[in-house]
Amino acid sequence: MNTLDLAAQGPVIPVIVIDNLADAVPLAQALVAGGVKVLEVTLRTPVALQAIEAMVKAVQGAIVGAGTIRSADDARAAKAAGAVFGVSPGYTPEVGAACRELSLPLLPGVATASEVMMAQADGLRFLKFFPATAAGGIPMLKALAGPFPDVVFCPTGGISLQTAPDFLALPNVKVCGGSWLTPADAVKAGDWARITRLAQEASALAR
Repeated sequence: MNTLDLAAQGPVIPVIVIDNLADAVPLAQALVAGGVKVLEVTLRTPVALQAIEAMVKAVQGAIVGAGTIRSADDARAAKAAGAVFGVSPGYTPEVGAACRELSLPLLPGVATASEVMMAQADGLRFLKFFPATAAGGIPMLKALAGPFPDVVFCPTGGISLQTAPDFLALPNVKVCGGSWLTPADAVKAGDWARITRLAQEASALAR
């Protein structure tokens, strides 16, 4: 598998924060039931690695990856937990080298032309544009298309169900990331039906 295979699974990759380990499996099941199979679990909480492991073991059809990879140690821990891809907020050669060594496909974050070039130098052509709206949004992605016609993006950060179609309409955007699929209040309440509905809406977005 490479990261572009992830984009073929659907137009939106949910950015998931798990505070309570007991929520991990039912949340993943709700997303998969709504047609969203690629799940990015961010390494922002103490239970994130355990959540990844639980989802991998218990949720059939889920393609579980680790987000917020910031170091080689993060990459190794994610791989050990069963993550099949990694996502980073930025890019360093250290993280890139660790992921290559682990055979962990990486979707690295970039926000500038220099960062795109650094990732390209290490052979990466599918990049996360982050934080998408704060870093210039659609105008910036259009600008990057000129000098980088061979690079495609997954914009993440500040995108909603309403704005996602505008991003997905760009030729250099394959998929977008979003936290709107897993609202904190719905997760806390265990409202898995609502999350399934949000996943169905996201799955229906045209690309």
